[in-house]
Amino acid sequence: MEKFVVRVKKKSSDSSDGGNQRKKIKLEGDESLKQEEDEEEYDDSLSEFSHPVPWQKIEAEDLDCDYALLFSKDEADRLFHQLEEEVVYSTGEESKVQVFGKVYNIPRKQATYGDEGLTYTYSGVTRVACPWTPTLEYIRDSVTETTGQTFNFVLINRYKDGQDHMGEHRDDEKELDPLCPIASVSLGAARDFIFRHRDARGKQSSRQIEPVKLELAHGSLLLMNSPTNTFWYHSLPARKKITLPRINLTFRRILADRKIKK
Repeated sequence: MEKFVVRVKKKSSDSSDGGNQRKKIKLEGDESLKQEEDEEEYDDSLSEFSHPVPWQKIEAEDLDCDYALLFSKDEADRLFHQLEEEVVYSTGEESKVQVFGKVYNIPRKQATYGDEGLTYTYSGVTRVACPWTPTLEYIRDSVTETTGQTFNFVLINRYKDGQDHMGEHRDDEKELDPLCPIASVSLGAARDFIFRHRDARGKQSSRQIEPVKLELAHGSLLLMNSPTNTFWYHSLPARKKITLPRINLTFRRILADRKIKK
């Protein structure tokens, strides 16, 4: 994969930037902006979140994400260890996926938690939400306080090391609230996270749109806003040099009364 051009925009209410530039997240701001413009954009960003943190805006054609460090290292360490004690991961059929009619073991551990009675169906398997644990409630409430969004379900993936991975997919299931972003909290080893536009996948792709690569840090929060999951696939590729575990929590809002089309 080619190198990515670094470009960061502070969160603003509008952008007309083109979608073909390559991008990688960077914690510094854009030094080319005037100080007055920085302050104005920063003030705008504060009004969009209930509890502001230093947000980074990641944009490309039909891709709209926000990124921030939500927890300090000490708190992220504590939450990681508490999750190791509390979370019970799926076994049996719930630890498998269906791809083109074939059943495979998931190359990571997985668990689902949420409000009572909620289920979530993807890759041919329906998963039932376990009751929230105290640590999951704390993380969920922290995300809500920071973003102003409420969530009733979380999908947890545990990667034992860099061999565990996740293939390209979109979180676009019918039972998800299309107006609610998906909030992804990362704890543990930093891992590469790659977006690829649906029109630029495979040898027969119709367009040349560069992928967007992020490194998701320990204690970070990534908001995937609409219409990102309609147009962009995302993956967590294997990284053999990574020897430490990672836990990722993707908080979602499920519409319990929405009928799933078969």
